[in-house]
Amino acid sequence: MSESDLSSLKIDKKTAGYRPPRLRKRLTLCGIVLAVIVLLVAAWRMFSVTTVETVTVSQIYPSQSFTILNASGYVVAQRKAAVAPKTTGQIEWLGVEEGSRVKGGQLLARLENRDVTANRDSAAASLDTARANLDQANAELIDADRAFTRARQLVDAGVLSRADFDTAEARLSRAKAASKALAFSIKSAQAGLAAADAALEYTMIRAPFDAVVLTKNADVGDIVTPIGAAANAKAAVVTIADLASIQVEADVSESNLAKIKVGQPCEILLDALPDARFRGVLYTIVPTADRSKASVLVKVRFIDIAPGILPEMSAKVAFLEREVKPGEQSPKTAVPQEAMVKRGGRSSLFVLKGDRVREVSVTAGEKIGDLVTVLSGVKAGEVIVSRPPENLGNGAKVKLAEKK
Repeated sequence: MSESDLSSLKIDKKTAGYRPPRLRKRLTLCGIVLAVIVLLVAAWRMFSVTTVETVTVSQIYPSQSFTILNASGYVVAQRKAAVAPKTTGQIEWLGVEEGSRVKGGQLLARLENRDVTANRDSAAASLDTARANLDQANAELIDADRAFTRARQLVDAGVLSRADFDTAEARLSRAKAASKALAFSIKSAQAGLAAADAALEYTMIRAPFDAVVLTKNADVGDIVTPIGAAANAKAAVVTIADLASIQVEADVSESNLAKIKVGQPCEILLDALPDARFRGVLYTIVPTADRSKASVLVKVRFIDIAPGILPEMSAKVAFLEREVKPGEQSPKTAVPQEAMVKRGGRSSLFVLKGDRVREVSVTAGEKIGDLVTVLSGVKAGEVIVSRPPENLGNGAKVKLAEKK
């Protein structure tokens, strides 16, 4: 090949990178259009509003997976008393308030009792007088006995007449009868003193057993009566309850009665203490039904009684298939399974923050019914999207769906 032919094969550097003006304009226009599309998509995601349903991240207990039946009821003290006096009177002293802890036999209140006290003092004085008279009669009996002994000796010796001997014998008989009568009078005086003591004790209002004062129904100066029928009179002074005897009384439907039995393990949840669950056991099934409610009353006993459990608190009872194991007593964070989203091999939830959502990666645990436990990422009380749409992204603006 000649040199002229080789020179014709050389590339002109001036024309190697040359592009027609029309092509450059097209490429520039495509780039601008692509950028606008990206911005529009971002703006749409930023400013468009997606309607979503939300749920709250909750805490559940493992026992919910082996709960047979749930029932509602109230905490009831099995030993409860409205303490009232045995006699009508005016309260002179009151020594307890609501919440006071009292022992059995402890004095709670005292009625005005000056007249009763005077009667008691009179009965005590009568007893002392009877005892003194008996002592005097016994001394007379001893003297009469000695005189009779001497008279008998003298009459045997022929020194004393028979008439004088009979007089000594009669005196001894009278002394014995007087001593015996005074002994009975002492018993009568003792009975009178016991009655006076009882009447005085009636003015003392005492606790019948160890308990806590629930309500104070009267105060110093009030007139109280056992019946409470008199005008402006009150019956019970205080109402007390033995907190060691508290149980949960709940209604179980007749149709569910076959699912429970005496001795069955239970868990008790109190509305006043929502973060605690108490171990219980089905204590008794009352052998009668309520025809108006088609239910049967059951009583669940607390195994562990904690401070803060009070009578008349609302309670829920879960009847369990088995006892709760030690590792199953702590609550776990859980969310509905339908709220969990899997993208790129990881699980995430959409947490509601104001009017926008934030995608949060979470670590899922075991399933309990329709719920999935969450080991990390969210905490109880946070609001999440229930069924997030496929196009829902991080930072998207949302609004809550109206509840039907």
